[in-house]
Amino acid sequence: MAASFTVGLVQPNALDDMAANIAFVVEQSRRARDAGAAFVLTPENVALMDWGRRNLLAKSYPERSHPALAAFRDLARELDVWFLAGSLHVHPDDRSEADDRIANRSFLIDPKGEIRARYDKIHMFDVDLEGGESYRESSTFRPGAEAVVAPTPWGLLGMTICYDLRFPYLYRDLAHAGAAMITIPAAFTRPTGKAHWHILQRARAIETGCFVLAPAQTGEHANGRKTFGHSLVVAPWGEVVADAGTEPGFVTAEIDLGRVEEARRMVPSYRHDRDYRPAPRPALRQAGE
Repeated sequence: MAASFTVGLVQPNALDDMAANIAFVVEQSRRARDAGAAFVLTPENVALMDWGRRNLLAKSYPERSHPALAAFRDLARELDVWFLAGSLHVHPDDRSEADDRIANRSFLIDPKGEIRARYDKIHMFDVDLEGGESYRESSTFRPGAEAVVAPTPWGLLGMTICYDLRFPYLYRDLAHAGAAMITIPAAFTRPTGKAHWHILQRARAIETGCFVLAPAQTGEHANGRKTFGHSLVVAPWGEVVADAGTEPGFVTAEIDLGRVEEARRMVPSYRHDRDYRPAPRPALRQAGE
């Protein structure tokens, strides 16, 4: 496998117009390819940043008829690149009236336009931030239940999405499964991004000895939602090697996978895990107590 290659991270300000969002990604991906990228990555909700359960369900599709997925498969073929569709809103095959939630699904696409791996976001962003900013992803999205590691020409790739970033055991598992790179496509809110984005991305790289590739949404979206931007590439030793800032566009970085083994040789902590008895969790109080 080739040890070095160039990645291109596309950073959009996606709105509630899927066709316009796709057009931006196509344009920026072509520019990233012209800059040398062999692997182009896009963020969470790359084809649509809309608001409200009804809107999101109405603008989701089965894989076989998803216009963004078809466009990105064509784009990968056109550019002869590997392509990460950070996440799309997809109807699960077993979707029903009893549970009409959709999947927040990441797709790894090869240069022939074939889907090589799929990952459904496991951890749902159900939070209440200061200023009344509130999210309940679990009301619209069905959580995934499987970690995913996929082969690429350069090495194994672990796939995650956004809020997964806060659950380090997932990243440890991906490293133990052989991942040398981990993707974290995201639509991080501006308040949480300012506080935690760079710190958590660097921590996940250091803990696993992996390259972290984190394309992100930026700017203001439907219903006034604001995302942080700062698409990042982080090396296994924890240094940021590319940061896209806050403007829409793209950023490239050279990936030398020899640095993975170098970092893991110096501090081989991911080989030092030990079984232990977890501390007991406090019992949940029953209603009325």
